[in-house]
Amino acid sequence: MGRRRQTEYIKGTAQHRRTESDYMGVLLDTVTLNDWRSVVNGALQAAMSGDPQARNWLAQYLIGRPEGKAPTPMNIVVQQLSGADPVVEKLAKPAIDRLTYPTLHRNDDLEAHIKALVAIELQAKVKPLQIIETPTTARLCDDSGLKRGGELD
Repeated sequence: MGRRRQTEYIKGTAQHRRTESDYMGVLLDTVTLNDWRSVVNGALQAAMSGDPQARNWLAQYLIGRPEGKAPTPMNIVVQQLSGADPVVEKLAKPAIDRLTYPTLHRNDDLEAHIKALVAIELQAKVKPLQIIETPTTARLCDDSGLKRGGELD
């Protein structure tokens, strides 16, 4: 008895797929650079006046949140003396593992192919949201479709 061939990876359909990028697109279309500059200047002034929340907010955007525990001074000295570079080691590890353990990576191409098929199927099943083509028209019209001067769009 033969196996039934699976042709779909995703069952069902969806009306929309809201993603972080959709919301970010609306945010970028709505907030002008001058608006954002005013927000950042206000946060800067508050941070310089001693507001810890404003200081933390600016720091998160400027240098990001720490993802892990900071290395100890002893670890830094040992790395410098040994010539070890943790960034190089981390970036080289996947390539070294593929060469050292080829049987563990024999399905990498198959996995990438299935991911590509799922992405294509997802794109076909989820209807795209209406995209605002120009930020200026988004700011000129309100929700009723009337331009701010009272004209129909």
